[in-house]
Amino acid sequence: MVETKVNNTIFINGNEVEFSNERNLLEVIQKTGIDIPTFCYRPDLTLYGACRMCVVEVEGRGIHASCTMPPEPGLKIKTNSERVRRVRKVSLELLLSNHDRECTTCERSGDCELQILSNKYDVKDLRFEKLQEKAEIDDTNPSLVRDSNKCILCGACIRACTEVQGKSVLGFSNRGSKTVCAPAYGNKLEDVDCVYCGQCAAVCPTGALSIKSDVDKVFEAINDDNKTVIVQIAPAVRVALGEQFNIPAGENIIGIMAAALRRVGINKVFDTSFSADVTIMEEGTELIGRLKNNEKLPLFTSCCPAWVRHAEQNHKNFLKNLSTAKSPQQMFGALAKDVLCKEYNVEPKDFVVVSIMPCTAKKAEAVRPEFSENGVQEVDIVLTTQEVFKLIQSAGINISKLTPEEMDMPFGEHSGAGVIFGASGGVAEAALRTAYEVITGKTLENVNFEDARGLDTLKEFTVDLGGKKIKIAIINTLAEADRVIEKINKGEAHYDVIEVMACPGGCIGGAGQPVSCKDRLIKGNRKDGLYKADAKMKIKKSHENPSVKTLYDKHLGEPNSEKAHHLLHTEYEERDIWNVEE
Repeated sequence: MVETKVNNTIFINGNEVEFSNERNLLEVIQKTGIDIPTFCYRPDLTLYGACRMCVVEVEGRGIHASCTMPPEPGLKIKTNSERVRRVRKVSLELLLSNHDRECTTCERSGDCELQILSNKYDVKDLRFEKLQEKAEIDDTNPSLVRDSNKCILCGACIRACTEVQGKSVLGFSNRGSKTVCAPAYGNKLEDVDCVYCGQCAAVCPTGALSIKSDVDKVFEAINDDNKTVIVQIAPAVRVALGEQFNIPAGENIIGIMAAALRRVGINKVFDTSFSADVTIMEEGTELIGRLKNNEKLPLFTSCCPAWVRHAEQNHKNFLKNLSTAKSPQQMFGALAKDVLCKEYNVEPKDFVVVSIMPCTAKKAEAVRPEFSENGVQEVDIVLTTQEVFKLIQSAGINISKLTPEEMDMPFGEHSGAGVIFGASGGVAEAALRTAYEVITGKTLENVNFEDARGLDTLKEFTVDLGGKKIKIAIINTLAEADRVIEKINKGEAHYDVIEVMACPGGCIGGAGQPVSCKDRLIKGNRKDGLYKADAKMKIKKSHENPSVKTLYDKHLGEPNSEKAHHLLHTEYEERDIWNVEE
């Protein structure tokens, strides 16, 4: 019998192109190197077909949205015919007619997809009248700003909130020309169960959802002669910031960052990887105690503030299972206001701790009331990766002229374990490197726990710690966390340790990172960059960090000591989902 080969080919602008498992024409066309414009299409979200920018002309069938049409053998496609360009241009005109076009004052100016495509298609005259009245801007949320005047109703934010995080903070409200993407019943973002993760802003093609900027606060502190300003840089930032300077994703530019920030006027530059090592000392000791006593298991990690808030709102029966260890950001702040203030002879109120984070939820975490003492916050200002780019740019710093510089000591020394915190699975792997040696008394020769690595939303594996089998789950996205917790509640799953990160891929996919929602490879490159940095480190285990040892010897005593608990641990409380007065 002769086997017949299926001819899975289509013709794109006259060229024969083979397709395989692509979901739609858009994905087939993209792999040929043709950039199809789109607002609503995001490769990691469901197909939607709302914006009509991705239209193509299909011979014999007319104009179709390429994101919702599956490829069929023999189709003949034109991507830039006169009809296609006319439809796209009219779509842009219609969107712009109701859009707040104050581009010079918009957070997304220069990076707005609507602005970029309007320039590409040379849209200058609008034939349509504006129908909507100017809406109030919602800036009640500590991390995000919602401006429905800039919304183009692509629905990407709604799908990200629902599909990635399992939340329903945003939805379509009203009808017809009055339709908006907004919280239900006209509520503000601060009045609903938003966890500040910012994934809605990460997929927004315009400035309708943006990060609340704190760049001016940093310059204000720098220009105050009474203030000493220091920064901590989170692990995931070093492999992403370069993208905004046209450096490939995953390239570690931490040394260039240190040089640039000193020229901006920052007094000292430290590394959050140091306090990540401290986190392992505290959380690892806590884990060993719980395993020994077989209580409050599984232990959930508590590094991710969006996950912590989600647990406080939705999984109150597991609050005692969360590690009491503060996040690395807050540990650094607490230690800085205690240890460094004494060393530098500066009052905590005059010691400004700036965090540079990949995460929008870190802004909300910093202002939680339990993370302040005598009215002084542990962390004063949080900048995202996007904001530190603006900080460096507005200071006139040309990074191509800089030579990499070392971090300041003692809070600049770190292990490879601290660096990999930035990728999903990194916290669990770092903890295992230390827990193995503490429990078994043996040297861990191979420090790489490959089962913990990768971008899957759920990874499960078992490790042997001195004869005791420990089952571990590593989760990223809150929707996945909800599915796993439901299985635990039903008795269908059991774990000893569960790492949860709210953002896809962990902190590398944080909403404060350079926008990468259309490129699946970028998160992988960032992840690889962190593991390459770990591989180059001489010290790969948190408990071997000399500066961490000195910290405990001189200031804390031992992990989980009374002073360590006061500075480095916290408690969680139930939170009502709805914050609205009756």
